[in-house]
Amino acid sequence: MSAEAAPAGGAGSGGGFAERALGWVERAGNRVPNPAILFVGLIVMVIALSQILDWANVGVTHRVADAPAAQVETTDQAYDAPDAHADYRVRVERIEAKGLLTGDGIRFIFTTFVSNFLGFAAVGVILVAMIGVGVAEYSGLVGALIRKLVAISTPGSLTYIIVFVGIVSSVASDAGYLVLVPLAAAAFISVGRHPLAGIAAAFGAVSAAFAVNILLTPADGVVTDITNEAAALVDPTVNLDLVANLWFGIVSTLVLTVVISLITTRLVEPRLGVWNRADGDAEELAREEGPPIDAEAEAKGLRWALYAVLGVLAVVLLLTLPSGAPLRNPENGDIIGDSPLMSSLIVIISATFLAAGLAFGRAAGTIKSTEDALGMITKSWASLATLLFLFLLIAQFIAYFDFSNIAQVVAISLGDWLEELNAGKVLLLLGIILVTMVVDIIMPAKIAKWAILAPIFVPLMLRLGVAPQTVLAAYRVGDSPINVITPLMPYFPLMVVFAARYQKGAGIGTVIALMVPYAFVVAAFWVVFFVVWYLLGIPLGPGWPV
Repeated sequence: MSAEAAPAGGAGSGGGFAERALGWVERAGNRVPNPAILFVGLIVMVIALSQILDWANVGVTHRVADAPAAQVETTDQAYDAPDAHADYRVRVERIEAKGLLTGDGIRFIFTTFVSNFLGFAAVGVILVAMIGVGVAEYSGLVGALIRKLVAISTPGSLTYIIVFVGIVSSVASDAGYLVLVPLAAAAFISVGRHPLAGIAAAFGAVSAAFAVNILLTPADGVVTDITNEAAALVDPTVNLDLVANLWFGIVSTLVLTVVISLITTRLVEPRLGVWNRADGDAEELAREEGPPIDAEAEAKGLRWALYAVLGVLAVVLLLTLPSGAPLRNPENGDIIGDSPLMSSLIVIISATFLAAGLAFGRAAGTIKSTEDALGMITKSWASLATLLFLFLLIAQFIAYFDFSNIAQVVAISLGDWLEELNAGKVLLLLGIILVTMVVDIIMPAKIAKWAILAPIFVPLMLRLGVAPQTVLAAYRVGDSPINVITPLMPYFPLMVVFAARYQKGAGIGTVIALMVPYAFVVAAFWVVFFVVWYLLGIPLGPGWPV
């Protein structure tokens, strides 16, 4: 066991109030029906609730920022697909709850079932990503990379490396969920640590800190445009740019790397104790480790994989760097932000893993023919069958929930309540963070949520003398931490699938109990960090004061 590994004990060894509470959460959560049955129940509930609210004529009037594309979307990757700098128009409208048992509602249920599933972005993302990741995994490349990562990392740095890479992975949107989380679990096993702690650390990094980065991400362009349109309601001269929160994002990334790593080693691992391989799924574990390869063949495979990665990188650079290159923004030539390059990162990542996996497999002898490679892709897709069925149900729930306008009514009502408080600036900023966290439970998508909340919060705070970039920074703090404990987050079910690899019987309760410390500690620490930053008056970005 590494220096960071926890002593034996685990959830069943007693402990203090927090450990007993988490144990209760896990047991209660795991008594919840299968996630598929759970979402069937949620679909029935939203249908009934929407009709009750419709009969009661529940509604709100507010300003709304229209997104540049109207489709059923559920993840930030999907919302980034349209032109990130397309005009967002703010208008006043009344939103009323719409019943799903009305004529329009019933027509919607029957006519959009297939399109809801096809428009659910997580489906396309995971299928495309698994083409490359599946070949890399079955060829043995992933196992070899984990062994190399462990070899070059000290016991004390492994967690920090995984967490930092997880936070930065938001530049590629959903890639961190699909690639880093299972890699982190396997890396923890290789040094004698509990794989669920690796899942928790990676998921906490990818999701609880999704709103910040040391780099500019595709989502930054969209939320910045929404902020500008909302600010124009009060001050048409406001024009934030992509770097308005850059300093805050960089420092938050570094600070949260430490916080999430300490949560893993000080809170999560002691509760989990020592992992017993017999607790896991033997077939999944064997697949993860890959075929047996001797050291010389593995070294040769890694060299070939490196050459393949460099080849893919050279092609991408050739398609990006020259003036007028096809992966630049055709209007302004931008590479970062709103550009084909940023919108195609999932495809590029999948192609990179595919090329590296094929090269590794050929050199190491684990891929001898095209049939071997195609078989690996087929097996990787076959392993997603249960998850895809769950995505089918989640897509319907999200679509019905969106049609009913329940989330919008709740979010706007909370914003109106906040405006009526007539509190000081700091208290109102804290209120913005709190309202964002509450809304995040039912609407995890970062951009969709901001399109509703920005026209409420930004004009209100501008009238009080608080700059839009400060309001946007407050929103970032509230947007992410709760992602890790809401089952409505599209990739939450995937975390349950990953957890079941290493702990038989793991369910929703297992993952929630794992992630509760991340949600609450990150939220509390980040709020304090934001308030201190605000009170000290540190610029949020180059040329953008608090």
